[in-house]
Amino acid sequence: MNENLIVNYRVHGIWDNADYHSHREYEIYLFHSGTCRYLIHNQIYDLEPGDILLMDGLALHKPNVPSNSEYIRSTVHFSPQWIKGVLKELNGLHLLDVFEKLHHCLIRTKNNTEFKQLEKVICRLEEIQQTTDSNEINFQIELKALLLQILTIVQRLGILDSVNISTDKSEKEEHAENIAKYIQMHYTDKLSIESIAVSLNISKSYVSHVFKEMTGFTVMEYVMSSRLNQAKYLLEAEPKKALKDVAIESGFESVSHFSRYFKNKVGVTAKEYRKKRLKIYSEEN
Repeated sequence: MNENLIVNYRVHGIWDNADYHSHREYEIYLFHSGTCRYLIHNQIYDLEPGDILLMDGLALHKPNVPSNSEYIRSTVHFSPQWIKGVLKELNGLHLLDVFEKLHHCLIRTKNNTEFKQLEKVICRLEEIQQTTDSNEINFQIELKALLLQILTIVQRLGILDSVNISTDKSEKEEHAENIAKYIQMHYTDKLSIESIAVSLNISKSYVSHVFKEMTGFTVMEYVMSSRLNQAKYLLEAEPKKALKDVAIESGFESVSHFSRYFKNKVGVTAKEYRKKRLKIYSEEN
């Protein structure tokens, strides 16, 4: 399996409907059918079939899918470093602008012809990954060629076929987004549902209820995910920073709490995570 490119075509069910998460890879997400409300950073998108989400991966994101609902999507995760060399040779670095400048956006295609063509290319990409020896040089060439085609189609869709998504949000959506924005600004503080409610001038019970209804997760789960995301960033961006300082600067109450929570959510210790990420970075450069 090529770790620089991970493709899942028309996946059914909610197996990835877990915690809020982030990743270094850029992501192209196609929504085919079902019901999904998607939270990226502090924005909520009610998805329609044919919608495409583009994201740089670093912002917290999470699909909220009702239980027993249909949920079909395709995803392409790719390392920008893996494809940048080819893009530079072809004067095509602008194809990554949407990820690097906007960080995330929604393209609404209404299942048009270009969207269907994009589906075919992603399907082919998955087929090659599953049947070809990843050590073959031609394998790498074909993967990059197909990813270039995907990026070109996505850019064309963004220019020609995206529509202005209605800014008329429901009162609940606005409150949920405001709660998320507040948490993003204050997650390093000592937060509680009560303190958030007071700051936003809404009731404590309403804060809990509306955020859970709109996003599928509790307020404090989002707070902790925001802290974890910051800790991951500090571990990698500042390799000499002590774990105690990483914990404090990310909003954790103690280094012991940070260590337990990190290991539980990530599956490895913070020290092991840092070592792995720094090794990957050194290999890319």
